[in-house]
Parts: sequence; C-alpha cells; structure tokens
Amino acid sequence: MAASSAAAPARAGLVPQNGILGSNSKPSAGFMLETARQVRPLSLRARGSVASSPRKLFSPKAAAAAAKSGDEVRIAVLGASGYTGAEIVRILANHPQFQIKVMTADRKAGEQFSSVFPHLTSQDLPRLVAVKDADFSNVDAVFCCLPHGTTQEIIKGLPRHLKIVDLSADFRLRDINEYAEWYGHSHRAPELQEEAVYGLTELHRDNIRNARLVANPGCYPTSIQLPLVPLVKAKLIKLTNIIIDAKSGVSGAGTNLFEITNFPFLLKQIQIMSVPEIEQGLTDAAESKVTISFTPHLMCMKRGMQSTMYVELASGVTTNDLYEHLKSTYEGEEFVKLLHGSSAPHTSHVAGSNYCVMNVYEDRIPGRAIIISVIDNLVKGASGQAVQNLNLMMGLPENMGLQYQPLFP
Repeated sequence: MAASSAAAPARAGLVPQNGILGSNSKPSAGFMLETARQVRPLSLRARGSVASSPRKLFSPKAAAAAAKSGDEVRIAVLGASGYTGAEIVRILANHPQFQIKVMTADRKAGEQFSSVFPHLTSQDLPRLVAVKDADFSNVDAVFCCLPHGTTQEIIKGLPRHLKIVDLSADFRLRDINEYAEWYGHSHRAPELQEEAVYGLTELHRDNIRNARLVANPGCYPTSIQLPLVPLVKAKLIKLTNIIIDAKSGVSGAGTNLFEITNFPFLLKQIQIMSVPEIEQGLTDAAESKVTISFTPHLMCMKRGMQSTMYVELASGVTTNDLYEHLKSTYEGEEFVKLLHGSSAPHTSHVAGSNYCVMNVYEDRIPGRAIIISVIDNLVKGASGQAVQNLNLMMGLPENMGLQYQPLFP
C-alpha cells in the first residue's frame, strides 16, 4: 500500500522547522498513549415467522448475557461483494464469537464468496444470495454494507429482533429535513431515523450499547471528528474558519467504476455525505451551529486516509493545550493514539488496523494550529468501527476481533 507523504502538513510556501510548521519554537510536548438511486421497497423474508416469535426477540440485557456466555452471534452481511462488506468478512475471520450465516450480493447471487474475493478462502462461508432471498431466521445481527440511498427500505423490512449496524449514510443525519435538503429526496424510513444511534464509538459508546440500529460514521467524518469534537466541546478552538483538507485512498470511492473514474461526481457525493455529518457532530459538541470548509481528495493509494485540520485557537489557549486535552480525552483508549513530539502521522501507521493516529502542530500564523489524523478508511473508517460497535451492542469487549497490528510495508 502506498503511504501518504511523510512530511507534516504543508501549505504553499511553508516548510516545517523542528517539527512545527513555519516556526522556530519547540514542538508541543509529545506523549505516546499506552495503551441516491431510487429503490423499490423489498419484501424481505424472515422464514419461520421469526419477527413475531417471542423466543427470538431479545433485549440488550438478554443479548449481552448470551454473548458473555460464549454463545455464537450469528451474522448477516448485506452487500458482501463491496469493499466494506469484504472487509467485514476479513475481520470476522478472526472474531471468536461472530459467525457469518448469510451473505448477500445481488449481482453475484449464487456464487461462492471465494470466487469473488480469492484472498478470503479460509472461512466456511455460505453462498451469496440476493437480498430479497435472504433468510434471517438464523441470524442475530446484520452488517448492512449496501450503497448510500438504498438501505432505508431494506432495513425497514428487516425483522425487529435483529441488531443492525448500517455502514451507509442513510441514518447518520438526525434531522430528516436536513437529509432531504442535502440528498434531494425525503427520507423513506423516518421512524427508524428517530431510533438510530450515531456510532462514533469512542464518543458515543454508552448510547451504542443499548441501540438496535447504529448508523456507522463515514470515513472522513471519523478521521475529523475524533480530534475536533473534544476540542470544540472544551471550547479550546474557535468555531469559525475551521478548514479541513482530507485525502483518501481510492477504495473510499467504492467498487462502482463510474463513481471511481468520474471525479467531479465523486467529490460532490463525498461532500454531500460528509459535510452535514461533520457539522452535526461539531454542532452537538459546541451547542452552537458550526460550519466548516471541507475539501476531499482521492490519492493514488489503495487504502488509507489523512485529514489535515486548520483551526483558530480560543483566547489564551496554546497548541500544547490542544495536545494535552486530546491526550487526556483518549488516554486508555485502545484505538486512538497520539504521536510523540513533532512526529507526523502516516497512513502506513494504521494500514489494515482499527487505529486512529493523530498529532497537533503550531502554524506559522499566530493563533492557529494544525491537526493531522490518519485512519485506514476501510477499517476504522468503516468495517472495523462497525465491528467495534456491534461488539458493544452484544455486550462483548469492544476490541474483540480487532486486535490487528498495522500492515508493513
């Protein structure tokens, strides 16, 4: 995998000096934490009348008890032939309690999963089926890895006993009027939108534990909110002039060839799916409306994401204050790490893992700071965080099945 540039974030004409952008002063103290296409409603079958069977219905407490007892958690992966679906399958190969029972891929129905992804041949997996033919009577939880704009009717048709983690953008925005404004059509499952819990794990785990439906965050919003939300909430940065430059590997564009090669279309779609989600999280933290300037880029690498954030410091606040607050916020968190001193995060630090790595720098412009964060867009930015969330929902240790070390080279 190609890594992003090793240099600390640069703007035209800036040269890092002693690890600080355009400054001769010392770096902040370093510390390594220990640690929308139209969709027709589908008639989804729950064979054996599972949805109405009291034996199959379970509360969060019952689910947690079953999980802690070592019982197998039976999984369905909807959209298994896409990048996020395949990444779910890869991660679950090493999960001791999640067992895949159903896999769907409408265009690959009837095929063996190993014929679609030959690198994933070691698991005993069911054949791929169309979503409309999926049998959920032997399933406890669902990872929905279907395209944005397609999941509302599908999830609405799933049996109520299922725990669901949706990796699309369909349930991330709480305000359905704002959803309609950004996406150009009304939300098709507003009753589900009301119960959906936003799944940025480190910041919302208490709500996630008791959720039935979790809206898994997008990759750009994950890499941006993890550093910014704590700083906004603590009033350490100003709410104006937040500028974000974010770069992703091409896997962030999905497997649709048109979307991958039509860059103007793709970047517009990324902005539609990311900006309101990011602003919602920052506005919640600030308890006041926050708007951002956000520019996404696709880079010539398979996976990985680097977000560079330019912020104005609140009165009397230093760059080191930002660092120390992030250190305090994420101390003890397994999957969020701060680098030492002037070290710059690389996408190679996190490839194939569920980690988010970040650092804070002074800008050469007084009163401003620069924050860099990196994630693997397919793991912490999608499928890894989805597994982390379902672990919580099932009462399991949230790191279960996710203790992968980053890949090198």
